[in-house]
Amino acid sequence: MIDSPRPPASDRLPPPPALPLPTPLSLPPGGRGAARVPLALLRHGPAGSPLTRTPLTQSPLTQSPLTRTPLTQSPLTRTPLAQSPLTQSPLARCALARCALARCALARSALALGTLGRGRLGRRRPHPARRRRRLLASLVTAALAVPVIGAARPEAVPAPVPPPLPPLWAVTPTALADRYAATRGAVEAAMRAAAARGHRWRAAMLRAMADPARHFLSFDGRDGGRAAEVFGDLARADRIAVIVPGSGTGLDTYGLLRGGSMRLQRTLGSRGAVVAWLGYRTPSTVSLAAATPGRADEAAPALRAFVRDLAGLRPAARVSLLCHSYGAVVCGRAAHGLDVADVVLYGSPGAGVDDAAAMGTRAAVWAARGTGDWVGRLPHAAVRLPFGTVGLGADPVDPRFGARIFAAGDGGHSDYLKDGSPALAAVARIVSGQATAEAGS
Repeated sequence: MIDSPRPPASDRLPPPPALPLPTPLSLPPGGRGAARVPLALLRHGPAGSPLTRTPLTQSPLTQSPLTRTPLTQSPLTRTPLAQSPLTQSPLARCALARCALARCALARSALALGTLGRGRLGRRRPHPARRRRRLLASLVTAALAVPVIGAARPEAVPAPVPPPLPPLWAVTPTALADRYAATRGAVEAAMRAAAARGHRWRAAMLRAMADPARHFLSFDGRDGGRAAEVFGDLARADRIAVIVPGSGTGLDTYGLLRGGSMRLQRTLGSRGAVVAWLGYRTPSTVSLAAATPGRADEAAPALRAFVRDLAGLRPAARVSLLCHSYGAVVCGRAAHGLDVADVVLYGSPGAGVDDAAAMGTRAAVWAARGTGDWVGRLPHAAVRLPFGTVGLGADPVDPRFGARIFAAGDGGHSDYLKDGSPALAAVARIVSGQATAEAGS
C-alpha cells in the first residue's frame, strides 16, 4: 500500500466539536430497568465485565469482531467515539446510548442471577444451584451480546383467512362431517396460495393434509399454521387424548406429530380418539423463546377453550392432555380449572410451575423421561428478572415435583410414541383409565 502525502497543517479540517455521550451511570435513579444499577457495584471495578473479569474496554464481549478494537473507539479513525466524526449524527448518538443501556442491563442481569458471588471465584466451589443460575446468566448474556440465529421460521408463507366456523361445543356428532369438509376447503385454499408464491414444500405438506381421509376440526395456514386433526372416530369415542406438541412443530414439520398421534390411536383401539392440537405459535427449538414461558402463556387460553369445547361435544368421554417437550409448559400454564382426567408430561424441560400442586388441577399429573432424552441434561429452574422469566420451572420427574412417574425406556426426545416403546404402552393405559401409580415402572 502506498501512503498518501499528508496535507499541510493549514489545509486540514478542524476536528468537529465533541458532544458528551450519555452513559448508563448518568441516567436518573428513577429510570426503568438496568439504569438503576450502577456499574460501580461490580466487584471488578466500575467498568468490569461480569463474565470475563476484565475491563469492559478489553473484554471479548465489547471488542469489535472485525477490527479487534474496543467498542468505545471508532474502528476507522481509532479515536474515542465521543470525538469521532462518525458518531456525531443524532441517529449514531442514539444507537450508542442504546448500547450503553444494554451494557448496564448485562451488569444488572449478572447481579440478579448471582454470578458475582462473594470474593473471588477461586476461593470456593459454587453450589450446584448457583452454577445453574450462572448458566442461565450466560443465556441472558448471549441474548444481549450475540443474538441466537435459529432456523428460519415459516411465518412469511402467506395463506388466506379461513372461513368462520361455529363453536365446537355447538357441533353435534352427526355434523362433524360438515365441519371436516369446511376445514378441508381452508387447507386447499392455503395450498393454492403457497403454490402460487413458490413455497413448494408448504404446498406439498398442505396437499397431503387436504386428503379426504383426513379430518380437521380447525385449520389456519397463517402465522406458521394452526391445526387440530382428529385420529379415530371422535363421534363415538369414550376416551380422547389431546396431544400438545413442543418447540419446532409447525405445518412444515408436522410429520412427527401426526405419526405419534396415529400410533397412539391404534394402541387405544376403536373406542379411543386422538386430537393433535397444533393451536399455538411454537418457539424455534434453538431460541431464547424456547427457554421462557412467554409462548406458553400466549397459548394457554386457546388450549383451555379447545378442551372445554371438546368436553361439550363429548361430555361423557374421558379426556387426557398429553404434553410433549415445550408443550408441557403450555399444559402447566393452562391446566388450572380444566376438567380433564390426566395431564401427562413427557420429554418435558419443565411445566412452567414449581410443582404439580401449583398447576391447580384435580387431574392426575403424570411424568416420564427416556434415559436417552437430551432434555434431562438441561437446567431445571426459573429465574424471574425485571424483563421476564428465564427458565421453565422445576423438573417434572423430580420426586419433589409430585407427579406420578411412569417408565419411558431408553429412547430419545422424539421416541416416546414410537411403536413398541414402553412410553407408548404406558400412555395408552393412562388415557384408557387402566393405569395406577405404578404405571409402567
